[in-house]
Amino acid sequence: MTGESKIVLKDQKSPFLMGGCKVADGYGTMLVTAVGLNTEWGLLMASISEDNNEETPLQVRLNGVATFIGIVGLVVAAMVLVVLFARYFTGHTTNADGTVQFVKGRTGVKSTIFGVIKILTVAVTIVVVAVPEGLPLAVTLTLAYSMRKMMADKALVRRLSACETMGSATTICSDKTGTLTLNQMTVVRSIVGAIELQPQATIDKLSPTVTSLVLEAIAQNTSGSVFEPEDGSTVEVTGSPTEKAILSWGLELHMKFAVERSKSAIIHVSPFNSEKKRGGVAVIGRDSDVHVHWKGAAEIVLALCTNWLYVDGSTHEMTSDKANHFRKYIEDMAEQSLRCVAFAYRNLDPKDIPSEEQRINWELPDNDLTLIGIVGMKDPCRPGVRDAVELCTNSGVKVRMVTGDNLQTARAIALECGILTDPQASAPVIIEGKVFRAYSDAEREAVADKISVMGRSSPNDKLLLVKALKKNGHVVAVTGDGTNDAPALHEADIGLSMGIQGTEVAKESSDIIILDDNFASVVKVVRWGRSVYANIQKFIQFQLTVNVAALIINVVAAISSGNVPLNAVQLLWVNLIMDTLGALALATEPPTDQLMKRTPVGRSAAAGTHVRDRPSKGRGNSCPNKDASSYIENLL
Repeated sequence: MTGESKIVLKDQKSPFLMGGCKVADGYGTMLVTAVGLNTEWGLLMASISEDNNEETPLQVRLNGVATFIGIVGLVVAAMVLVVLFARYFTGHTTNADGTVQFVKGRTGVKSTIFGVIKILTVAVTIVVVAVPEGLPLAVTLTLAYSMRKMMADKALVRRLSACETMGSATTICSDKTGTLTLNQMTVVRSIVGAIELQPQATIDKLSPTVTSLVLEAIAQNTSGSVFEPEDGSTVEVTGSPTEKAILSWGLELHMKFAVERSKSAIIHVSPFNSEKKRGGVAVIGRDSDVHVHWKGAAEIVLALCTNWLYVDGSTHEMTSDKANHFRKYIEDMAEQSLRCVAFAYRNLDPKDIPSEEQRINWELPDNDLTLIGIVGMKDPCRPGVRDAVELCTNSGVKVRMVTGDNLQTARAIALECGILTDPQASAPVIIEGKVFRAYSDAEREAVADKISVMGRSSPNDKLLLVKALKKNGHVVAVTGDGTNDAPALHEADIGLSMGIQGTEVAKESSDIIILDDNFASVVKVVRWGRSVYANIQKFIQFQLTVNVAALIINVVAAISSGNVPLNAVQLLWVNLIMDTLGALALATEPPTDQLMKRTPVGRSAAAGTHVRDRPSKGRGNSCPNKDASSYIENLL
């Protein structure tokens, strides 16, 4: 429900259990206060099931074009109708042999009715030809074609119109973990016994005492596990990304997980929670020694330490100078976008261990700890993300990173991905969620365009950012994977959920599912979206070339001679061939690299005639509809 894998503690201060959550540990009696749609889960599902009925940018433009063409067609038809009626009843309309079709007092009623019907047929045919009936066919065809082809690019389209909307996107609000990064934490720096171990290093430099404490801390104080097949095949590590990184680091230090677990028994566990930012475990060894191990945010654990462990196993007092030394080490790792985790322990007298009945509420002692070591983990950027961000930037789509990590980590990842180019960037380019949240609506709209990175943000902060950007006229795409991202995914013009890490609620709230959780696939969706828009533009240009030319020819001929060179059957035949075969030919053109070199259409700005410049300079200029075609196309 929170969108995080962290356990949420429930007690007298916060007793309410939310519908849709699972109890991870503990026992109690529950009083049901709401069911169904009245639960938090129900309210969330109700909010994302509401249809805002907003038209996509392309729909708005196509409606404008269709309306304009329809009005022009009616005016032209009315004009032709009046002219033909006037010529017919004044005796200026002749047959092929030169005889007058209508002579007052001589022409019979039947012949007159036949002549009137013939004129009405021409007028109605002009309206039919003028109205772009083939436009819905072309739109549906190109959307369906693109949707099918996008599956090969790891994108599953749940809403057909999302294809073209993505092509109009002006900004993308992206998650960090799992989208811009691999969501595979790896220990890249570590300090144990006050010395730094290089990556892939063994623990030969450490004394047996320090080695034993390090491996015990890794193997026992974890919610993950390691499966080591007896046949020597690939070792499987399970758990959260952080736990998997630490366990993998332990394996690099030649840890035998099952052996280490068997050396001591767990007495009590204090689960990690976001408030304390640490988790602990009490274990008793074969020699009856009791160790309380703590693991958590480095700066938090360091503040609880009064001693530190040296490489030879000796313990030294944590002086202010030494604490500053470790703190500087932590800050250096944070500046490199590393997530810092510290390990500490303390000895405990077996007599201080409560009975099994009393251990339920036992708070593990966290004072007078001895620092064992600090590790720096990194979730590396996905291969190709920097190139994808650069491609988006060059094509006029601004990528914004919205993450729950601190500003230092967010800044480092943004610089690595290319979202930020200035290492010294400050507010409002890089801003904390709580600061943005405290702004008024007007202030949020004023700074929203300037924001590139938002750190320490909540799902509601992402929702507020999306609303502010939409009010500023942006077409907003949002990526998300958690249940709590559902409102932002629903509010955005295009919601992009993650197919691997994403929850079912997030997927149901989205328009497109990114099957490989890769930001590079998001850019491919933009490319296909622009292809949809370009293909529809080409079809409209082609349709205008034929329709307007046919209408002008008929109008001029009707006014000058009283006859139309293209009769009803001929006009309908031209319309049929153009709408069907033209749509098939133009609506299925694949995207080109040139599409990503143009700026996005956006919500209200005119698209121009990028893809139509070449045709209009060729065959379009030879037609008498150049000015009308250009005017109508500018509505797009």
